Amino acid sequence: MSRSERLLDLIQILRRHHRPVSGRTLAGEMGVSIRTLYRDIATLQGQGAPIEGEAGLGYLLKPGFMLPPLMFTDEEIEAIVLGSRWVAKQPDKRLAAAATDALSKIAAVLPDDLREDLDATTLLVGPRSEGVEAIDLGVVRQAIRNERKLGFLYRDAGGAASERMVWPFALGFFDKVRVMVAWCETRQDFRHFRADRMSHLTATDIRYPRRRQAMLKEWKARLDKPDPNAPKEPAG
Repeated sequence: MSRSERLLDLIQILRRHHRPVSGRTLAGEMGVSIRTLYRDIATLQGQGAPIEGEAGLGYLLKPGFMLPPLMFTDEEIEAIVLGSRWVAKQPDKRLAAAATDALSKIAAVLPDDLREDLDATTLLVGPRSEGVEAIDLGVVRQAIRNERKLGFLYRDAGGAASERMVWPFALGFFDKVRVMVAWCETRQDFRHFRADRMSHLTATDIRYPRRRQAMLKEWKARLDKPDPNAPKEPAG
């Protein structure tokens, strides 16, 4: 168990006790020496954890304490680094830059031992996807966040073009393609639009009439119970 995981476990144990608990009892639950326990208590107090008490009297964690969000386990660090590195290699330049910046901010405030784990992770991401979109995916993400309609020109697999006005509510990132999920006013149904087949993207200030969470829920329900006569991938 890493030191960060041990500190996290100590916080959780203190939360279970509503009265002062002795250092020896805590050390026994942790499986560590009393000396290590005292050192860990001092470390948590130094990081701002409101632990009251002292050796010989017992310790108590004041109620209402929120666990610091930057105390990660080894696997949580690996997940953060792997996910950030993957996003940093996506064609969405603004999202890629945000992933790199976020990882730097996290690293800047981590304890020294966790920062070393962050830098030394051996989980790697493959080469950047070769897929290229003619649209700014940041505009799509903004429309989804604000629940605004989007207009664009779409070309299907056969090259036929059509103008669309949609209610976007999700954006899927795959190895070689990005797919927008939306309610299409032309088809009056949910449709999947490959970003590399979209062009002439037009953002609007028109709020679509449904909430994106409701549409996402309905769309997922349809995926769970597909129509056996429907194509596996709805055409744009």
